[in-house]
Amino acid sequence: MTGPRLNLALANYGQGALDGGRASARTVLDLAVAADAAGIGALTVVDHVVLGSDLAGYPYGTFPGRPDAPWLEPLTLLAAIAARTEQIRLTTGVVIAPLRGAAVLAKTAATLDVLSNGRLDLGVGVGWLAKEYEAASLEFAQRGRLLDDTLAACSALWRGGPTSFSSPRLRFDDVWCSPLPVQPGGVPIWISGELHERNIARIVRHGSGWLASPDATLDQVRAGAATVRARLEAAGRDPASVRIRVALPVLRDSVGQPLLERSFAIVPELLAFATDVHTPLAVWCRDTSEADERCASLAAAWKGAVG
Repeated sequence: MTGPRLNLALANYGQGALDGGRASARTVLDLAVAADAAGIGALTVVDHVVLGSDLAGYPYGTFPGRPDAPWLEPLTLLAAIAARTEQIRLTTGVVIAPLRGAAVLAKTAATLDVLSNGRLDLGVGVGWLAKEYEAASLEFAQRGRLLDDTLAACSALWRGGPTSFSSPRLRFDDVWCSPLPVQPGGVPIWISGELHERNIARIVRHGSGWLASPDATLDQVRAGAATVRARLEAAGRDPASVRIRVALPVLRDSVGQPLLERSFAIVPELLAFATDVHTPLAVWCRDTSEADERCASLAAAWKGAVG
């Protein structure tokens, strides 16, 4: 496992992605290049395949956009970013894995891992919007079981063929899925969400990382990290083999401007129980023409906090 990482979220939706259907003067690709040049550890993009007219079920507050807003497909976008960057890790936070189908996701992720020279981290989840499952002809009520099948099948396909897999919902026999990922053992899988029993089991079986829920408190993530590590140890896995990502609490001044140094002062406390610290680039960079400067400032604040 490498050391602590700062992870920047890039807005691959709405005005952060496109402007009136045309590329913006400084697109999400340019922001990724700026983050890479500054030495940021990782970047994250998110996922929706389709949206419905009713977004009231969004579990984390007000949904960030309209149903008809542009939403760039994350794995396609990361492939483009891979071609323009050199070191930064490329992560999904999350991709709604069951919507892709196991074999297609295994092939796509492995291809991206090859193209990026082993820089992909695949954060996965089931999403919250039933309309997406309807559009993919899948049962929303089965989303957890579909995720389990997808992860198990991907892991099997990444070991090399011939591969066979069987569950009540998915079956294939004697197939090859090449190329294989560059990273030994396959693309690292990060499990997202609350630590209910099925998610803990997914982390123990498949996980290289845990993405805590966006609305989790620091105390909840701290307690969750202890739970994850205890269960890994009980299962015979090295607790240090699984990374844990926590959101950076952003402190602001009296007029709402984010305070960089004061916010990053908490990083040592976070790294007592987490390995990766996550923050949206848009919080720190409201004018994309200043991306180079802002990313450099974030990298410097991170370096100063980590020591």
